[in-house]
Amino acid sequence: MPRQNFLFTSESVSEGHPDKICDRISDAILDAFLTEEPNARVACETMATSGMVVVGGEVGLSNQERLKDYMGRISQIARDCIKDIGYEQEQFHWNTLHVLNFLHEQSAHIAQGVDRDGAGDQGIMFGYAVNETPELMPAPIQYSHAILRRLAEARKAGDAPSLRPDAKSQLSVRYEDGKPVEVTSIVLSTQHESIDQTSDDIRSIVEPYIREVLPKSWITPNTEWHVNPTGSFVIGGPDGDAGLTGRKIIVDTYGGAAPHGGGAFSGKDPTKVDRSAAYAARYLAKNIVAAGLAERCTLQISYAIGVAKPLSIYADLHGTGQVSEEELERAIGKVMDLTPRGIREHLGLNKPIYERTAAYGHFGRAPDDDGGFSWEKTDLVDALKSAI
Repeated sequence: MPRQNFLFTSESVSEGHPDKICDRISDAILDAFLTEEPNARVACETMATSGMVVVGGEVGLSNQERLKDYMGRISQIARDCIKDIGYEQEQFHWNTLHVLNFLHEQSAHIAQGVDRDGAGDQGIMFGYAVNETPELMPAPIQYSHAILRRLAEARKAGDAPSLRPDAKSQLSVRYEDGKPVEVTSIVLSTQHESIDQTSDDIRSIVEPYIREVLPKSWITPNTEWHVNPTGSFVIGGPDGDAGLTGRKIIVDTYGGAAPHGGGAFSGKDPTKVDRSAAYAARYLAKNIVAAGLAERCTLQISYAIGVAKPLSIYADLHGTGQVSEEELERAIGKVMDLTPRGIREHLGLNKPIYERTAAYGHFGRAPDDDGGFSWEKTDLVDALKSAI
């Protein structure tokens, strides 16, 4: 029987966090190649430090001679991302930093497996959904994201002009009878303009936005607040701490409430099952919960490089299922083609829809009209019920 009464904590980081800057640049570069060629193969990594951004990785195009035509755009893509995030610090300014580009042609040994419609790598991918929020996401990570997204909106709108891009949030949530009922502690560290601003000054700025985002009954007189608990946070972003693509994988998914296969998402085209199969697993888990077949669902899918068919499908309904896990595993294979090509076609993943995923989570977002976040749709509910 799953535990019913407990505390659980998740964290998020803002779009200005050094690692998230790198995720965004990698995904923006991916989008640029997919705009030109929907079947482009991209595995892009970014590193950021004081005054410098370094881009590397591999790109596969139908005509590799065209690759050099795009290389001159990489620097501007990185600068545009950093400008939009809001970095104009002396040691990290979008207009003056150095961008080094080391992208190169895709390895022929990797390409040969994908060219046969196989998976781009081996690996295990997980999907998860739970009915404790409208988005069918775990509450701690969903609201940690929401806090930072709201603060970024206020900063960019000029409503909180002394805030700067780098920030982290963390929520500890008390569960009663398996449902979230109270926030026991709120941790918020945000970069700010002046060294003269105290923790109390920053709390007075951010608290109204935090209260706006969280359910009103969840903040009580017993809730502990830790806003900029170390004091000043003026030097932020890559000027304070180096960033790297793919270092915030738990922030990207379920905040630790569910397993993660280990592979990062950002900078990878959808032939890489690290990304596309994790999206498919979330899509299936969400539809299972939306269909009322379980209150909580974890799915695992596994692949081998160059092999199209998944090696295994595993479901865990955590004792909340209306059907058996074995029935559900059989039904999943009937309602969706889980080969890499099948996933890409079903979810429409060969589109430039990835830059927007780089901050505030890949899951729990509203589907976009242009196909972004297609894995958040609940259009498989009827098919799942029929299959079972």
